[in-house]
Amino acid sequence: MNHTELASKTAEPASIILFDGVCNLCNGTVQFIIKRDPSMHFGFASLQSEAGRALVVHHGLDPDELDSVVLIEDGRAYTRSTAALRIVRRLPGAWPLLYVLVLVPRPLRNMIYNLIAKNRYNWFGRQLSCMLPTAENRRRFLA
Repeated sequence: MNHTELASKTAEPASIILFDGVCNLCNGTVQFIIKRDPSMHFGFASLQSEAGRALVVHHGLDPDELDSVVLIEDGRAYTRSTAALRIVRRLPGAWPLLYVLVLVPRPLRNMIYNLIAKNRYNWFGRQLSCMLPTAENRRRFLA
């Protein structure tokens, strides 16, 4: 499913968040975003899904080497800390204030991001299979 197909199901413009579907931290983050995104700006797909893998490949990334959240926005793929900061920038409340961290040099931001990503299963655990969206949120997830 591409942006146009997702946009027909959700509000325009659609941004897609690709996440590790078996990671408890990642699944919790998706639930956090859904609760704070009533305009349904974001759509979601797990990196393990067919749709997620296809989007990763389409944007020139290697799905087997990817250890990061991916944000597809305006036809571009953003990864690691840049993706995370671009996501919080769209959330209501004080969350967009965190976008100021984009001023921190990317290698330093990504060093911290990579530390968390490397340890996410040890710190937060993992599931045996990808999260299944609730019936209420199913339309926000790519098949």
